[in-house]
Amino acid sequence: MSQPESAVADAQAGGPKNGTPEQGQEPLAKLAKRYGLRRAIARPSLPVYLRQLWDRRHFVMTYATSRNVSKYSNSAMGQLWQVLTPLFNAGIYWLMFGLILGANKNIVNYPAFLITGMFVFTYTQRSVSSGAKAISSNLSLIRALHFPRAALPLAYTIQEFQQLLISMGVLVALVLVTNEPVTWYWLLIPVALALQTLFNIGASLVLARVGSTARDLNQLLPFIMRTWLYASGVFYSIEDKVAGTNKALQWIADIMYFNPAAAYIELMRDLLMRTHEPRPYIWMVCVFWAVFAVVGGFWYFWRAEEKYGRG
Repeated sequence: MSQPESAVADAQAGGPKNGTPEQGQEPLAKLAKRYGLRRAIARPSLPVYLRQLWDRRHFVMTYATSRNVSKYSNSAMGQLWQVLTPLFNAGIYWLMFGLILGANKNIVNYPAFLITGMFVFTYTQRSVSSGAKAISSNLSLIRALHFPRAALPLAYTIQEFQQLLISMGVLVALVLVTNEPVTWYWLLIPVALALQTLFNIGASLVLARVGSTARDLNQLLPFIMRTWLYASGVFYSIEDKVAGTNKALQWIADIMYFNPAAAYIELMRDLLMRTHEPRPYIWMVCVFWAVFAVVGGFWYFWRAEEKYGRG
């Protein structure tokens, strides 16, 4: 009889037949360990987990693309809504905050300033919001197939990135219409988007784990996102509104620019708009959040790998 078969026989009999009384009461976990058995859904080590995820990269890309195709299949204008939604929001904010409340004061080329902020923030907002539902919305798939569960929030973020590529084309065209010239800084736009995408992946992984158990998260998320929007300087200048001419309040502005959404918005404005004065440390903030989010997010999500799909 082979070792695994012997282990099953011992477990059914309450332990090894010729063992001591203590062995007869040996817990199943210790018995399995003694015979070298592992649970079918046991969590692999993090390097092995990442390698398994890489082996399923084609599934991730195909799943993301198929969701993109089906998401707007019943809509007359299809993926055009991916562009129209932030444009409509930008128009409303331009009317309310730019014209009525005067948020456009001291901001050169406010239309480009506002549109850039809306498109960049919408990318992170949609990635994080969809990632929060990645596990809870796919329980049947999780229970039917064995694969690294991180593939789901990763696919959701890639789906939003695919849609962003269309939005960026529109954003560049609109910025050019507002008389912003093409500069060498535009070559760094893919780098900025890559950093933001890494952050979005990490944030999606964190919220995917939280959302898998906290079912009320989807009800709270719109309020959280709206608060995040107001704190990120999408339609106003943080420097102007917070610090202004009072240099003693500069530290508050620096803290607000450490907000990852505000940092990625500020970075994209620096690259696209010659009229926007860059902040010297914004690249460091963006790199920090990209690395911290993706490393911490994968670790945090991987720690609960065995729990997804239960209940």
